[in-house]
Amino acid sequence: MIAPDTLSLIGNTPLVRLKGPSEAAGADIFGKCEFTNPGASVKDRAALFIVEDAERRGTLQPGGTIVEGTAGNTGIGLALVANAKGYRTIIVMPETQSREKMDTLRALGAELVLVPAAPYSSPCHFVHTSRRLAEETPGAVWANQFDNVANRRAHVAGTAEEIWTQMDGRIDGFTCAAGTGGTIAGVGLGLKSKDERVTIALSDPHGAALYEYYASGELRAQGTSVAEGIGQGRITANLEGAPIDTQFRISDSQGYHWVRRLLDEEGLCLGLSSGINVEGAVLLARRLGPGSRVATILCDTGFRYLSTLHNPEWRAAKGLN
Repeated sequence: MIAPDTLSLIGNTPLVRLKGPSEAAGADIFGKCEFTNPGASVKDRAALFIVEDAERRGTLQPGGTIVEGTAGNTGIGLALVANAKGYRTIIVMPETQSREKMDTLRALGAELVLVPAAPYSSPCHFVHTSRRLAEETPGAVWANQFDNVANRRAHVAGTAEEIWTQMDGRIDGFTCAAGTGGTIAGVGLGLKSKDERVTIALSDPHGAALYEYYASGELRAQGTSVAEGIGQGRITANLEGAPIDTQFRISDSQGYHWVRRLLDEEGLCLGLSSGINVEGAVLLARRLGPGSRVATILCDTGFRYLSTLHNPEWRAAKGLN
């Protein structure tokens, strides 16, 4: 098929059976190849829905500006959508994120504002900084990906429907990590609307607080992680009502194990968030039993982390080998 325009290339990503993880779990594990989106990540979906929602509501006018705070991938998605629609973008990002994301945003023409990493409680946090910039910029809208539920609607309408169709409705479980919460909540809601028996599991990195929240009702973090774009310390609007049935806490080393194996054995170059998701899928499939069918998200391309995760010196400095 010939796509009518570049924005129609967002979504409808392939689903691949992952051989190594499937063998390890004694089940069938499938990865949604979100790195095939134009911006090379799952965040393109939310970016398109957020922009088109603002257009429908009339808050984003021709020639306007989109402002967002992001770990990088949502900013890249927003910049691509903005370019296709004639808007400007101002992207606020923690200075700890990968150089590749920064270079990509600059290449896309976004105005990049780097801020020191700070806790969400700090007014200097990248989310709060982006909100202030949006308020101060004439003709600007704040994308607000964490609490704008157009984010999760992208996954109810798109990702969940695609997974259900690609798997012929034969799916026992789905898992992924949460950053904004849009993907796990949206896919969870979408799949549950098809079959309540589908188990939705959170794969939470160390340093995040959601594992304890879903296990015991208390937001409490443990450990640290170098994974970018995932991990959350609060219940965002996108996470409210998320149908999460069970949860796993996954270390960076467990995630990197699958990043390495998938690269060496199956030719897939992925980031650490994808590795954490795959480990979660293996754990969920083992819990569901032999022959179960579990899907997860391959969030973005590993080429976005050549200076970090795929750099041996960086990994050695982080104790990740």
